[in-house]
Amino acid sequence: MLGTIVNTGCIIVGSIVGSLLKKGLGEKYQNVLYNAMGLASLALGANTFVQNMPKSEFPVLFILSIALGGIVGTALDLDGRTKRLIAKRGGEGLANGLISACLLFCVGTFSIVGPIMSATTGDNTFLYTNATLDLVTSMVFATTYGIGIIFAAPILFCWQGLFYLLGKFAASTPLLEGTLVYEMAIVGGLLIISSGLSLLKIKDCKTLNYIPALVVPALWILIKSLFV
Repeated sequence: MLGTIVNTGCIIVGSIVGSLLKKGLGEKYQNVLYNAMGLASLALGANTFVQNMPKSEFPVLFILSIALGGIVGTALDLDGRTKRLIAKRGGEGLANGLISACLLFCVGTFSIVGPIMSATTGDNTFLYTNATLDLVTSMVFATTYGIGIIFAAPILFCWQGLFYLLGKFAASTPLLEGTLVYEMAIVGGLLIISSGLSLLKIKDCKTLNYIPALVVPALWILIKSLFV
């Protein structure tokens, strides 16, 4: 868990430093950073999608995942409930920023593969790399949205901790290191793109309503394995 602890700590440090820098920035520059985060989200999401799509064994699974996940999430109103909860404490801007930050921190390939590799081989390289990226990203997000971005840290810890435990209990299962990771990363890339569109105020896709889409690949592969 050392890699995950370091990754979590980097987000905390980045959030604190960024929130301190925020005080010296005018609204004009905060808007520039706001747009920068939107563009970065589009680029990172597209990169994650393109990199993992050729590795997919089920090229249309992401379409099914997004469709079913969106229906479930909309029925539960995940996006609306989460934004209302965060907005009560920090405003609508923080809600959008924190959601985008959590997606960037959690659904990237490093945040899925990293804890699994840490659990199965003891290699924390991916997590240390991810920690460095998250340090800079959290700093920029906090410069724009404030100290509230620090709440992404415990979310990341729980997310990576889940995959670490999966790696420990299923160290001999190649499924976790291959197909499942790729399929989840493809869906995750789309979610990051959706987040970027919202940040740039191009289209509010209500990204959190699609979070259940990340579960669909796991269910599909599990069901498929029962009949093979």
